[in-house]
Amino acid sequence: GFPVPPSNSQCSQYARLVEIVGQHDLGVGITLGAHQSIGFKGLLLYGSPAQKEKYLPRLATGEWVAAFCLTEPGSGSDAASIRTRATPSPCGTFWTLEGEKIWISNGGLAELFTVFAKTPVKDERSGETKEKISAFLVERGFGGVTHGPPEKKLGIRASNTTSVHFDGVRVPAQNLLGAPGGGFKVAMNILNNGRFGMAAAMAGTIRGLTQAAVSHASNRVQFGAKIHEFGAIQEKLARMALLHYVTESMAFMISANMDRGDPDFQIEAAISKIFGSEAAWAVADECIQVMGGMGFMQEPGVERVLRDLRIFRIFEGTNDILRLFVALQGFQTLGVQLRGVQAALRDPLGNVGLLTGEVTRRLRRKAGLGSGLSLQHLVHPSSRTEPSR
Repeated sequence: GFPVPPSNSQCSQYARLVEIVGQHDLGVGITLGAHQSIGFKGLLLYGSPAQKEKYLPRLATGEWVAAFCLTEPGSGSDAASIRTRATPSPCGTFWTLEGEKIWISNGGLAELFTVFAKTPVKDERSGETKEKISAFLVERGFGGVTHGPPEKKLGIRASNTTSVHFDGVRVPAQNLLGAPGGGFKVAMNILNNGRFGMAAAMAGTIRGLTQAAVSHASNRVQFGAKIHEFGAIQEKLARMALLHYVTESMAFMISANMDRGDPDFQIEAAISKIFGSEAAWAVADECIQVMGGMGFMQEPGVERVLRDLRIFRIFEGTNDILRLFVALQGFQTLGVQLRGVQAALRDPLGNVGLLTGEVTRRLRRKAGLGSGLSLQHLVHPSSRTEPSR
């Protein structure tokens, strides 16, 4: 059975639910995730008490469905290049929202949208007005909110995906989510916070695929024996089980850390999304290989799972972009030190000691010796290795 998380552990309970749904239909999983994992996650993270009181009851019961509106025709991975605009009214009581969002999961079902738009923001230091992204909670009932027809897609066809149009939508000033101009940070934190559920969904999918492969291998007879007796098939099944174990372990480790209140989980969530989506794709491909021609047919349903899985390497941060995110986050500690070196180079004579130390470190690295840089202070005491004597 599925691992049972402790009671009162919201992230772990959500991960468990997503894992169960992911085993059966990823399209349904996207409907759930677009609603809870990113649709109203901004409200949970940045909403005011009044906003939460107004919207959360209807969102929690499912009376209202939520959607996350960031992607535009000219803005995908480059989220900062969005063109949707929100203009404040002269009286300051509302914003006028104009723009188009595309490929919005739940776009045709949602009553509440978390929308990101460019807004004029005055710089307190210079007094200059600049365009920055702000986040808004937009109700369909405000008027001017429409959606296009459901998109025809390679996979996740059970989920509703449409364009969403905002034509002169009057958004009350109190529906600004977070600080004016702070929308990019809101968007990134929503995605970082919700990404952990992807690995859980992939773990469920891998479980279902492995069961399908095992069932077929246990019944299919070739060359006078059931094919699960052949070493090549056993190796494939063992690899599936291994990838399931790793993916599920990552998902529940991260969710447990989040439930414990650990604020630093973004890198792990990104890694789990990258690994889980690629592991599930590999398992689906191997499952079809084990099943042979039967796996290629529609009836067993594995070809649908393969099609559904393809999007998971793309959305909520493409795996290519997330690999850069993981690397850049990892470089932050070193970057702080190198900024000090950069500043010292502007006055070499006044910073001889600092520069000499940096030159010494680099020479030690070239000689294969330790440079003095270490991440030991970031490692939990129980996991630290003692230096060899």
